[in-house]
Amino acid sequence: MFELDKSYKDKLDQLSSEIQASDELANYLDSEEEEDFARLKEMFEPKIALLYDDVASKNPLQIIAFEKVLLDTAFEGLYLPRILGFSVLRGERNDRIKYTRPQEHFKDVLFAICNSANFDILKKRIGQTIQIGFALSSDIWVTNLINEMTNKRIRYFLQGQKLDKYRNEKERLIGYNRYKRQFVNENFQTAEFPTNVSGLKVLFPALKSFLLHRIARKGDNSSILPSLKEFLSNKAFHDSNEYIQVLSLCANFLELDKETMASVASHLNRTRKSSSDTFSEDYLLFLLELHNNKDVDLTPEADKQASDLVDRKVKDIVASYYTLLDTVHDVGYINDEAHSAVKTFYNQHPGRSTVNDCVRATIYNYFHRLITNLQPREYAELFEIAKLFPVYMDIFSNQKFNQDLKVICMAYIRKLLKTYTDKRGKDYQDIKKFVSSNFPEFGFLKDKEVVELFKTRRKKKVVEG
Repeated sequence: MFELDKSYKDKLDQLSSEIQASDELANYLDSEEEEDFARLKEMFEPKIALLYDDVASKNPLQIIAFEKVLLDTAFEGLYLPRILGFSVLRGERNDRIKYTRPQEHFKDVLFAICNSANFDILKKRIGQTIQIGFALSSDIWVTNLINEMTNKRIRYFLQGQKLDKYRNEKERLIGYNRYKRQFVNENFQTAEFPTNVSGLKVLFPALKSFLLHRIARKGDNSSILPSLKEFLSNKAFHDSNEYIQVLSLCANFLELDKETMASVASHLNRTRKSSSDTFSEDYLLFLLELHNNKDVDLTPEADKQASDLVDRKVKDIVASYYTLLDTVHDVGYINDEAHSAVKTFYNQHPGRSTVNDCVRATIYNYFHRLITNLQPREYAELFEIAKLFPVYMDIFSNQKFNQDLKVICMAYIRKLLKTYTDKRGKDYQDIKKFVSSNFPEFGFLKDKEVVELFKTRRKKKVVEG
């Protein structure tokens, strides 16, 4: 955990002093009414939130240190319910929707709330958070946590947050997914960089999630560069798959200065040489994982950034893969030259090989970006781009590729049918003609299904009683 910068400490000290000297707190202490605490909250929580957002954006490795300062009683428990939620959602989960490690920070924040003089008001904002945090934790850990609480009334409250329904794995997943939707736009992710092999295995899942989060937000990552450099320079990590994944994220996504980019290139090409038997497959498997991650966009620009780092003197599949992508991105996937290059490359490798999976994913993402961003009035562009479907379907001969194209096309067609409802109108007739002529040929729909898609639905007659 990184220490908190003095500038943030000073601002928090000033904020706590303002809270203690405020009329809002004085009124609340005098009345002990919830309405007065609400005014205190309305006055100061937005200020805390602004400062929190600044740390999370510019210095994410200091988030935990920042949150620990807020545990001080001088802040009167303000913003702690939100931080409790952050601590619950940061925990790494396994396939059974359970934490892989005990969440001690969740415990620290929860204890600060429970020991607050304002607990009776704060507890109204934390019930669901505790329920999910307890559901994802082990029974023994939760029991020990509750038993540490000396106040019987608070202990009973905590026991009441252990819900039997969350013993069921399916219910835990439903509850967790429903809960995390409240935080979808929040920036609270942080991580600890490992310094040794044992720490790598334990800390990497959280580190990976953190880096993917930072990449998806396209924010300022300058503060984490020193930690990344230290990680990449650690020789103990050089033979690990985790190392290759971090290298890949740096090479494809992060905006780095020239010196750091040169360092990444050096590490990337050294690893290609020293681990030639495993590197290409591990690297491409991770690229495929990124292609399948809906929160990450592996754009042509990302491919170009990585391609520029790959030393072509090292003859491996990664080099030939990026040479192909350079052609596709430079001339355009609609160009005959790109079609020929893809077909030649694809036929040189087994159809179900990882590198061919990556090639299909790259081409599919071109179609996906275009079609999913089309407005209804732009439907003529679908008519044009669909001329390429048979070309790539023939090259790949892959049912999943075809099915994925069908899904995005059908979603767009349904959007069009909601927009153009006049069945005698030119737009509707053009769309119907296009679908009728092409979708059976593509294998997207059978003739009977096309008829059903455009079939007029009769409204049920209301029977007057």
